[in-house]
Amino acid sequence: MKQRLAAIGTVEALPHRVAAFLSREIESGDLNPGSLLPTEQQLSEKFGVSRNVVREAIAQLRADGMVEARQGIGSFVLAPEQRAAIRIDRETLKEGQNMERLFELRCILEAESAALAAERREQEHLDAIKAALDRMSGEERWEDGSIDADLLFHREIARATGNSYIHTFISFVCEQIRRSIYYARQTNPLHDLVEVNVGEHVRIYEALVAGDPAAAEAAMRAHIIGAANRVGVKLPSARGERTGGGK
Repeated sequence: MKQRLAAIGTVEALPHRVAAFLSREIESGDLNPGSLLPTEQQLSEKFGVSRNVVREAIAQLRADGMVEARQGIGSFVLAPEQRAAIRIDRETLKEGQNMERLFELRCILEAESAALAAERREQEHLDAIKAALDRMSGEERWEDGSIDADLLFHREIARATGNSYIHTFISFVCEQIRRSIYYARQTNPLHDLVEVNVGEHVRIYEALVAGDPAAAEAAMRAHIIGAANRVGVKLPSARGERTGGGK
């Protein structure tokens, strides 16, 4: 264990590495909800690091909402439903099943977000969404900046719902899939990828302009399914689509 920690990070990175290791043990169930974390001394010996490193790592776990400190006792593992913070370990997204789960979550959140945005958007929202779309389809489309514009497009749709919680959740999920966009660009012909991706976004935007919730939801769902396919993730086809123009 000591060799592993020494090999994967600098001294400055050690608290993060210890926290990441412990968080994986929590997520895998090796450390069960309600269980008491080992003492600082025990963790220090286990990982071959100082107690200050351990203390910083546990503070990070508390900030991530994974453990709860109890005065005079120690830190206890929290169950997922008890956590006050959302956290996704990006290392786990290298596993296909976890990436599929993330895209499934994204499809649920963003399809509904698009439908709500179509109902509630104001002109200022459409202007912001169009500005992001223009960046994606303009000179910048072949560069990394278009990835920022892509994610901004989705965040602005979430903002157009008028629900700050939806915007917060979708902004979080957007950052988790940034790496998948880079991967898609590396594994697909760039010209074809950009043209297809921009076309999908145009259809979403047109549905928002038309104020058509059903079309916006369908267009967003088709885009997420397509984006998943481009990184080798297969999602189920659309289910429970809206009929007509309302909810």
